[in-house]
Amino acid sequence: MSMFINGLKYIIPCQSRFSQKPIDDIITEQYKNVSTIVKDCLQDNRISTTDQLANQAFQALELIFQEYQSKNVSKKLKIRAQHIVIRRTDKSKVFYIGKAADFERKAEEYMLKTEAYEEIKNELGHYHGIPKPHQPETPLRPIVASLHAPATLASKFLNDILAPIYLKVKRKYTFINDIDVIRQLEKYATDGYLTSKTKFITIDVENLYTMIPRDGALTAFARFCVKYYYQGKIGTFTIDHIMKMARLILATNGFAYNNKYYKQIRGGAMGSAFTQVLANIYLMEWEQDLIQHQIEHHKVYGRYIDDIFMTTNKSIDEINVELEKAKHKDINIKIDSTISKSVHYLDVIITNENGQLRTSMFHKPTAEPYILPYKSDHSRHVHRNIGYATLLRAARICSYVNDFNSACVRIDLSLLLNGYPAHFITQQFNRFFYLNDALPILQQINEQVYSRLHHNLLYQPTL
Repeated sequence: MSMFINGLKYIIPCQSRFSQKPIDDIITEQYKNVSTIVKDCLQDNRISTTDQLANQAFQALELIFQEYQSKNVSKKLKIRAQHIVIRRTDKSKVFYIGKAADFERKAEEYMLKTEAYEEIKNELGHYHGIPKPHQPETPLRPIVASLHAPATLASKFLNDILAPIYLKVKRKYTFINDIDVIRQLEKYATDGYLTSKTKFITIDVENLYTMIPRDGALTAFARFCVKYYYQGKIGTFTIDHIMKMARLILATNGFAYNNKYYKQIRGGAMGSAFTQVLANIYLMEWEQDLIQHQIEHHKVYGRYIDDIFMTTNKSIDEINVELEKAKHKDINIKIDSTISKSVHYLDVIITNENGQLRTSMFHKPTAEPYILPYKSDHSRHVHRNIGYATLLRAARICSYVNDFNSACVRIDLSLLLNGYPAHFITQQFNRFFYLNDALPILQQINEQVYSRLHHNLLYQPTL
């Protein structure tokens, strides 16, 4: 009732609970104001403010403020407050108290009656981090879930028309998957370029999606569009329209996190379809010197998003000179490289054994043998295909029968751990080897039969 008695400008108690100031700061400020008034009053009447009695009194006063501010609102009061609305009334200086449900009903009735409003179904993106336990200190991969964000459809549209153009231009130096890597390496070895001195280089581009500068990325994007447009257009749109859409997508990279709103001002959102093609186009200009160096020396160069793979016959010092040039070419691009005769790239271990190429499956140390449980409510053909697909992948990746045999043991154990019956697993193994004309491998390790199986499956379409 104090609000009605004191009028419109009266601030009701407990408003400090809604303040953005910390409670400790509020207590200190309130105590300071009151204690100053009390001390002035005592001094005016020549009463000590520093003796033992005064100190005890001021300590008690501070405790009163602390208890007052830290006291919880009763549950009953909270529940009542949720169902009650207090509003100033139109064209009068009185207040109206009513039920919250009535306010909501009247608002909906008004919108239906006037037909002047339409629900906005777009929403800000939502940030969440995906932990990367295979890296030191388990960093997070930032993901902005923007399924219903305002520019999501525009982002998907630009990706759909630009990604095929980019892939056509850069297909020779772009890895589609780990099977593609093995195909190129086996051709490289068959052509006689793999020697006992050949080393492999893996390069990781750090934070690719967030490191690209907006202006630099848009400038590179514009050059790409001008260079590869057809009759002044990309698809059915002019370059000007494409650039406007690109700027719109980058300008609306907002998201909510931890009850706050953020706007991404560098790079693109990891979760936006357009971000990948924009990052690829920006990185395309940076990697040209490395590509040219590899072409001149008849070596392999390929990139899968932010993971680069190269081969070299140079010494480590010589190749480090080239890598240092790449590091200093663009201050926005940070790279971390590894040079060795045995490396892991994507899901493949690649080894040079005295001039012989060896590839096998790589499993991250934190990888768990989880697959679709046998007891899951899926059609039985789904479970059959899991066994076949894992064996097919292993046969494509492993170039030696012993590595394939180890992969089969791991697959067998994974299926058993996920509830697949032993007889079912045996059936699927037999089915795989029968359909691919490699039954002798089941009886004994046969390098010749396996080599034929590996090459036949490696060059089958993966999609």
